[in-house]
Amino acid sequence: MAFAAPSTASEPGLEGYQRMRRAVIAALLVLLAALLLFIKSSQPELVHEKIELWGMMLMLVGIGGRLWSTLYIGGRKSSVVVDIGPYSITRNPLYFFSAIAAAGIGMQVGSWVLGIVFAVLCWAAFLVVIRKEESFLRRELGQPYLDYFARVPRFFPNLLLYKDRQEVTFRPKLLSQTLVDGLAFFLSVPIFELIEQGQAAGVIPVMLSLP
Repeated sequence: MAFAAPSTASEPGLEGYQRMRRAVIAALLVLLAALLLFIKSSQPELVHEKIELWGMMLMLVGIGGRLWSTLYIGGRKSSVVVDIGPYSITRNPLYFFSAIAAAGIGMQVGSWVLGIVFAVLCWAAFLVVIRKEESFLRRELGQPYLDYFARVPRFFPNLLLYKDRQEVTFRPKLLSQTLVDGLAFFLSVPIFELIEQGQAAGVIPVMLSLP
């Protein structure tokens, strides 16, 4: 079900927050990649490889979840309250699945700890953007959004609330853009492989080992 806004609201009103979201993701990736230059996994090689594999699976889940979310919300966030599909269980599924993908990036070092740290840092950074968006949407959408706000959790999904309908409309261009943005997560795989090779060769000093 989608509630119409009580007043006319244009999507450009959220463009600043969307740019902020992309900037946050990019900044986190750069910062964390820089930190990981000097960190390595203390896990045995076999466990290390398994953690990397699980991390890749989390990145796939994150990208798939972002695409799923875009199918429902693309181009409509500031004009209606979308409360079906992923938006029926969390108000911010795009951010939630981005945090899952971020955990997968951290695990490319072969460390469970870094996976958790990446996810928590991503959640904390997105929380700033989320609160700004919430303030904007309360003004633009009024009571329907306030009702939705009170019913659906901000970040962590409540699967018991799930509801859907047979048909939804979406914008292919936005879906394609979300796919391209999501695939950027996989850049971490060759980057971290190069870092590991540099550490093994002694070119990059290791300052910290994590499980």
